[in-house]
Amino acid sequence: MSAAVVRAARAWIGTPYVHQGSVKGAGTDCLGLVRGVWRELCGAEPEAMPAYTPDWGEVGGAELLLGGAGRLLLPAPDERPGDVLVFRMRAGAPAKHMGIVADIGERASFVHAYDRHGVVESPLSAPWRARIAGRFRFPPL
Repeated sequence: MSAAVVRAARAWIGTPYVHQGSVKGAGTDCLGLVRGVWRELCGAEPEAMPAYTPDWGEVGGAELLLGGAGRLLLPAPDERPGDVLVFRMRAGAPAKHMGIVADIGERASFVHAYDRHGVVESPLSAPWRARIAGRFRFPPL
């Protein structure tokens, strides 16, 4: 499953960043990337996605992204390619970014949709690792 997740995620590289988007080649945000990989590998999305603003989750401190990942994905106790990472961009702030691990080890990287960059594969460097708030896996096929 992990190789299929990585292949599916890498196929989105180059897709432009579009807030609330989830269409390979047309536009996506970080959540839309994970949703698109889910649709490709697991089928229909298990929940309807409500509209959300760019500042969602910042009011009230609710962990919407982390909570949703915990409901729909499996906890990952160790690091493997294909894992879904959820990031907290600032200490004390709700988790608001996610991506999919592509490689582990010395050349660790992850695929994510990044504002003004689109879908890219980035090194999973120490600053990114310090922001990891949760690690999950897609359910088995």
